[in-house]
Amino acid sequence: MKVTDITIRHLKMHLNNPFTTSFGSFKDKEFLLLQAKDEDGTIGFGECVAFDTPWYTEETVKTCWHMLEDFLIPLVLHKEILHPNQISEILKPIRKNNMAKATIEAALWDIYAQQTNQSLAQALGGTKEKIEVGISIGIQETIEKQIAVVEQAIQDGYKRIKVKIKPGYDIELIKLLREHFPDVPLMADANSAYSLDDIDLLKQLDQYNLLMIEQPLAADDIIDHATLQKQLKTPICLDESITSYEDARKAIELGSCGVINLKIGRVGGLTEAKKIHDLCESAGIPVWCGGMLEAGIGRAHNIALTTLSNFVLPGDTAGSSHYWEEDIILPEVIAQDGYIMVPRDSGIGYSPNFEAIDKLTISMKQY
Repeated sequence: MKVTDITIRHLKMHLNNPFTTSFGSFKDKEFLLLQAKDEDGTIGFGECVAFDTPWYTEETVKTCWHMLEDFLIPLVLHKEILHPNQISEILKPIRKNNMAKATIEAALWDIYAQQTNQSLAQALGGTKEKIEVGISIGIQETIEKQIAVVEQAIQDGYKRIKVKIKPGYDIELIKLLREHFPDVPLMADANSAYSLDDIDLLKQLDQYNLLMIEQPLAADDIIDHATLQKQLKTPICLDESITSYEDARKAIELGSCGVINLKIGRVGGLTEAKKIHDLCESAGIPVWCGGMLEAGIGRAHNIALTTLSNFVLPGDTAGSSHYWEEDIILPEVIAQDGYIMVPRDSGIGYSPNFEAIDKLTISMKQY
């Protein structure tokens, strides 16, 4: 393929409900949507998952636009590319900036899948016809509201419930949730809110039969997590700590975790995500696909990735209507009885809803 032009849009979407974690609360999601066009007219899309504030990683909407415009697009535009798995090597001279890299790589995977008449899932080597869906629930105003939201999610059929915790809003919350829902697959996400000084507190979670505790310690740590994992019966799931295949390899060798959350943007693209998936499968470490409050394009890429064989735990890819009044794809992603059917059409399997995209666009530029 040879990309002849690229368009970046800056969009802003309003969430149906505010989303709160240990590091902040927000009602709107700003993001970039990248459209790439090949010389034969095939168009592919990638969604940048960075937030407008650097609370998850150091990347933001603005920094990603800067990296794409000034460095990454020039490396890809008008270059002959045989396969999208070459993109990570082409972009390798630019250090880090994984979310920006993943944005442009995603669009080229979409183009490649269309040109080879495959669904993106098939192009990645996925085989599942449907994927299990879990849900991530932010911190609510009260524990009573938290219980009510979890109960609704269970009634809606979600296969796994993830709740956010933070110091002062942890043990009592999990205890009450377990009393109300003794058998539901439940996990807690700390978003790096704790330290090794909290070992005794975190050990209290062992009694509640959690699937995992996600990223309890520092976002860039794998050493202290190894120390903590030795003290816990509950598997630790690493999220922010895993930004590459090498991070995953070292974490597995150190015994830092029992599960890994794979996010396409965090690791720099689908190619790297697939490598990490394969490594984890060979090491007996299950993976699942985390969410970044994606709109429909990013959600479509997550669905395709989750069709790989070692995604044995439900991910965070809930249906569009859980987050948005109107998504930017047609048809919208629908979760039914805890499952999403994998689209079979070539490419990402969904069409961009340009009417919605135009309404939500703040700015755009063509290259």
